[in-house]
Amino acid sequence: MRTTLARRTAALIACAGLGLATPALAQDKQDKTVKIGVLNDLSSLYADIGGANSVIAVKMAVQDSGLPDKGWKIDVLSGDHQNKPDVGVNIARQWIDVDKVDAVVDTPNSGVALAVSNLVKEKNSILINSGGASADLTGKACTPNTLSVSYDTYMLAHGTGAALTKAGGDTWFFLTSDYAFGYALERDTSAVVTANGGKVIGGVKHPINSSDFSSFLLQAQASKAKVIGLANAGGDTTNAIKQAAEFGIVAGGQKLAALLLFINDVHALGLNTAQGLSFTESFYWDMNDQTRAWSKKLSAQSKTGSMPSMTVAGLYSGVLHYLKTLEAMGGNPHDGAKVVARMKELPTDDVLFGKGTIRADGRKMLPAYLFEVKKPEESKYPWDYYKLVATIPAEEAARPLSESDCPLVKK
Repeated sequence: MRTTLARRTAALIACAGLGLATPALAQDKQDKTVKIGVLNDLSSLYADIGGANSVIAVKMAVQDSGLPDKGWKIDVLSGDHQNKPDVGVNIARQWIDVDKVDAVVDTPNSGVALAVSNLVKEKNSILINSGGASADLTGKACTPNTLSVSYDTYMLAHGTGAALTKAGGDTWFFLTSDYAFGYALERDTSAVVTANGGKVIGGVKHPINSSDFSSFLLQAQASKAKVIGLANAGGDTTNAIKQAAEFGIVAGGQKLAALLLFINDVHALGLNTAQGLSFTESFYWDMNDQTRAWSKKLSAQSKTGSMPSMTVAGLYSGVLHYLKTLEAMGGNPHDGAKVVARMKELPTDDVLFGKGTIRADGRKMLPAYLFEVKKPEESKYPWDYYKLVATIPAEEAARPLSESDCPLVKK
């Protein structure tokens, strides 16, 4: 009896020991599950810029990371924020709280991006912003959980704004989209115009997703400004350019500055209308053999057969770096600030942008390019739309850290 009792006691102790060890063993086993939510405009004026192509780019990044072949389970969700910050925040909150999404990505529309950035900080999740242009995302509104990986209003202003002002366009009138992005773009461009000896002589705000720009364009025309700055994007930009042509604004001697123009906008306008437009981007599908190969692969999967915009390319690059970082960490800690901090430590490297870094403020460092739209006779094949005017080094395309108002930057 004593022997049996002793054996039972020893067995119970052993089981108890195993029970105590189980949580420790579970903690040692690295989590290799990831959920990514692509939050963008799938149905309105920015859908052609990213939309479904952004989802394709994220799925390409997942495959190109090689992690699925190494046993990782990576899910990609998508949602339409309808260009409304409250809708975007509600989707992101549902994803994070219920679906356990680790990273929200893309977020074209700066109002949505700023709102979601606040949410992911609260939830200690991650925002990889590719579509939202406001430089405030890496400035006064920066957080330890948000990265901006494609471009911003500072880059656009110091590319197109500076070039046109130095070329003699020293008086400006702005047509500005009436929300956070438009305000930031007009603000940053106005500062550049003034710094280069120019003058802003007027401006007008227009509602997002406008169809009729006639009254706004008449005010711009009456201002006699040498440059009419379009501080808008997507369908608003293309509509404004088309209607400006109808009013004979460019024929009358004024120049249109498309402060944010995408390859998809040029395609929608056609070269007859878009020829001669100057603008700044961080990516063009036809830059080299690697960008061409990747872009054609994405285009083949796109329902519209379109080439990728710079935000789609930047999104691929940002998500690929995120996944490489998780692999370097040995698993997913589900700790947004910790992962973002590691992403800033590791160098970026991909086929679209080459080697780079992410600064303390969350801004990915990459060069910008001043392009001009080709004349119809200069285009030799489909989507052959751009000619390179100038390259802007990464250090000049991003706001200097010495001027940053990001709380994360130590001065």
